[in-house]
Amino acid sequence: MVDDSSIQGIDGGEQGELFPDDSLPDELVGYRGPAACQIAGITYRQLDYWARTKLIAPSIRTAHGSGSQRLYSFKDLLVLKIIKRLLDTGISLHNIRVAVDHLRGRGVRDLARVTLFSDGATVYECTSPEEIVDLLQGGQGVFGIAVSGAMQEITGSLHEFPAERADGGELETPVPDELSERRKARRTG
Repeated sequence: MVDDSSIQGIDGGEQGELFPDDSLPDELVGYRGPAACQIAGITYRQLDYWARTKLIAPSIRTAHGSGSQRLYSFKDLLVLKIIKRLLDTGISLHNIRVAVDHLRGRGVRDLARVTLFSDGATVYECTSPEEIVDLLQGGQGVFGIAVSGAMQEITGSLHEFPAERADGGELETPVPDELSERRKARRTG
């Protein structure tokens, strides 16, 4: 479930910076497994395994029996994207679990300010330039994942996938902007 207080806050300007097109869905809007896979760049088999092993469970609706559909929130999609990037850099699934457990309690705004670094064995969280300098002084090579970059990738592609409300209500259809329409036209031919 997306923590609204972490997005809206006192200064409404930050939401505009993170989500320039106001596309952040409310806490009942989610995406089914196939869309979540495409958005995060993973296979359905990975998604299913991670859900069964509770690495990342859908926060809007879990699967209950045959034919039921999991529903993943925006924050779930963001965590899936982070998991995928950590896997791509060679981090073990065990260390990814530890990192994800640490990130789970964060709101979306807090996550946008985090950059994850790793030396290949450990995952570090950095929230200020001073921390990054300290990490690099150790002499080991590290890589970084700016969570806000992953967030921007996800918000840029949300419009391409069907969303649904967990309570069965109707979704407000956003008015497409000119750039989105051009991108869509370019992809379709």
